[in-house]
Amino acid sequence: MDNSKDIPKPELMHKIEGCTDEVNGAVIIPGEDGVISISSDRSVRVWLLRDSGQYWPSICHYYTDTAPTSLSYCHERRLLFIGLDSGAVDEWEVARDYNSITSVRKYHAHLSRVSDTSFSPASNWILSSGRDKYFYFHCTVTGKRLGGYLCNAWCTGLAYDEEAQYVFVGDYSGAITVCKLEQSGVKFINTLKGHSGSIQCLAWDGTRNWLYSASYDASVFVWDIGGRRGTVYELHGHRSKVTSLVYSPAHSRLVSAGEDRRLVCWDMRVTRQETPDWAQSDFCQLCNRPFFWNVKAMYEQKTVGLRQHHCRRCGKAVCDYCSSKRSILTDKGHEYPVRVCEECHISIKEGEKKPLANFFDTRNVVKHLHFDASRCLLASVGQDNVIKLWQMREVLEGQRMTGP
Repeated sequence: MDNSKDIPKPELMHKIEGCTDEVNGAVIIPGEDGVISISSDRSVRVWLLRDSGQYWPSICHYYTDTAPTSLSYCHERRLLFIGLDSGAVDEWEVARDYNSITSVRKYHAHLSRVSDTSFSPASNWILSSGRDKYFYFHCTVTGKRLGGYLCNAWCTGLAYDEEAQYVFVGDYSGAITVCKLEQSGVKFINTLKGHSGSIQCLAWDGTRNWLYSASYDASVFVWDIGGRRGTVYELHGHRSKVTSLVYSPAHSRLVSAGEDRRLVCWDMRVTRQETPDWAQSDFCQLCNRPFFWNVKAMYEQKTVGLRQHHCRRCGKAVCDYCSSKRSILTDKGHEYPVRVCEECHISIKEGEKKPLANFFDTRNVVKHLHFDASRCLLASVGQDNVIKLWQMREVLEGQRMTGP
């Protein structure tokens, strides 16, 4: 990764190559020089660092009739959960020497591709979401299904609050379903709506009870679940679909990656402003000229209607002429210049434009991220099917933010 500005950069430690097809996920083994990966070539691989300084697989298990699509690993119990394209979830036990995996149980969870899995060691639950629009959770002691919930669209990702036993399920429509999990089943709580594109990844901050959601609408949303306030604010730093994100509680930093080949490190210690609601009006709220759907006013004023826009600072409905200025609004999550109205452009203070994120060039589209908090190691899976390991300590501890 590269950035021309004088700030700490991610340090590339290793490249892991050898998968012959799309890599669908990778996790760093805590405390070990090892990585577990799954691929569309139907393989599950455990990579270990050799004396040569390169990673080579100590385990290479191939499925015969389906491909692994998601994975969750619990290092304390050495349990590996693999979601499959067929809809099943396989539970494996990884040997202490990392030379073999032993099948424990198969969960017949979904009717189609498993999109995400998460294991709760405190409850002995395995959570899964799938393209059949269902979320399910099973007991890993008995193997029985405990409950499920039908969402409105393909389920694309999930996050879990282990303390409160809340699950957050993102779907293809851009909605996030919130449910309470109990031994007796699933209780629906709420639906979070705001994204205009598919949810691709969710991350949970258990310290502040904040949920982070990455979407194909090129934005990251922050939801205050503990305060029940809904959206706290939006983060706009990507130019294309946001594919993955991870959170470091120790540093209060959020790291996101997208199809724009950018890795963004967001400073989450600062207080940002909530995104304003967009006003609804038939007239420009500054010059009072009608918008193009206001036929009656156009006829009365003998004028052509204008297209409606919105100021990203105050939310007013304005025409293009009254919102021709652009400004960075980092206190509202906009790291790039965005549309502001004439009134706001005059009153914007320098503090509202201070950069609150650092940007790095990943050179390739990043599809998946995994973070090992104990060593500040970041694993990225690229579109080139190469797994890269980055040392992120200096990036996460750095105080200076320079923006794009």
